[in-house]
Amino acid sequence: MVRMRTLRRAALAALVLAAAALPLGCAKRSNEIPVGVYGSLTGTTATFGISTKQGTELFVDNLNAAGGIGGTKIQTFVEDDRSLPEEAATAVTKLIDQNGVIAVLGEVASSRSMAAAPVCQQAGVPMISPSSTNPRVTELGDNIFRVCFIDPFQGQMIAKFAKNTLHFNRAAVLRDNKNDYSVGLANYFTQAYQALGGTVVIDDAYSEGDQDFKAQLTKIKAKNPQFIMVPGYYTEVGLIARQARELGITAPLLGGDGWVSEKLLEIAEHALDGSYFVNHFYEGDPNPLVQKFVADYQQRYNAKPDGLAALAYDAAGVLTAALQKLHDEDPKSFQALMGPRNDVQKAARAKLRDLIAATKDYPGVTGRITLDAKRNAVKPAVFIGIENRAYKYVATVEP
Repeated sequence: MVRMRTLRRAALAALVLAAAALPLGCAKRSNEIPVGVYGSLTGTTATFGISTKQGTELFVDNLNAAGGIGGTKIQTFVEDDRSLPEEAATAVTKLIDQNGVIAVLGEVASSRSMAAAPVCQQAGVPMISPSSTNPRVTELGDNIFRVCFIDPFQGQMIAKFAKNTLHFNRAAVLRDNKNDYSVGLANYFTQAYQALGGTVVIDDAYSEGDQDFKAQLTKIKAKNPQFIMVPGYYTEVGLIARQARELGITAPLLGGDGWVSEKLLEIAEHALDGSYFVNHFYEGDPNPLVQKFVADYQQRYNAKPDGLAALAYDAAGVLTAALQKLHDEDPKSFQALMGPRNDVQKAARAKLRDLIAATKDYPGVTGRITLDAKRNAVKPAVFIGIENRAYKYVATVEP
């Protein structure tokens, strides 16, 4: 008798395992729309992923609380890529193959977006990057989108600001030579600055994760630049600024949206006073949409939203607007998104892709969003200054 019960338990366990191993297309699906979110929740740029996650979940939770899309709610699945490109590809593969997501939101870092994008492209799953600015991201396939401006525009704006507004003629560049974002932005800045008549007196490099930059900064000091262009991420930027001041360098630093983090001034302390960077968003914008977003975010997270949280909020909004159009114009395809992974759902995802691509004048908190033929957003940039370890609005630059 004991042996029979044991055999029955073993048979039941085998059935459970077999059911778990069924392909996603055979599994029973929920009545919610599965959407994937991936980012650097841990690692060297953890604040990027945390801001993205919080901006996304704020939008989705508000949407669901208001009834979702025609009564259908969105279910998000979140994966941490630990700030590593190879983990980004793994995270997106899991979201598609195991969670069956019909769209993916992420990443911030261009290197990680470029690692994950081919996975989404191959699977026919639309991916919307909130804030990867390297032009190559969307060149990886017609399922890849972004809601931020791109580095050629950002680099040109920094060059014009340095040359025409600050009247600086001598620049130093200190780039992260293992980071696609940093290398690309450094190149675009240099091209634009030299075209305006500026001179780059030295162009040196470091690698993400470095802690000591004094050798590079000593060489930069000897060239006596009027400013240092540092197109890197906040972790290294803060350390570079502190070590520059320790060496007696008083020139301001300029940079791009990779500086955006609540940790930047915590790391740099007062070393970045007098410096400037480009952002996608200004929390003091009187636009009612912006002020509602800021108030909602502060109430939920007891913190002010940064530009990356705002872009993630807008990426979720662009995806949702396309889903709403699909619901209104083609209810059968909308329902197919919640069905098994088969040719019918594949066709529905293709229709969703086309609706995302057709985005025009979406009213985002980072500005109105229109996607061009290359699936890039045409957007303004905001210059932010740093004074007394605090941020100040400087200017908005239209594309």
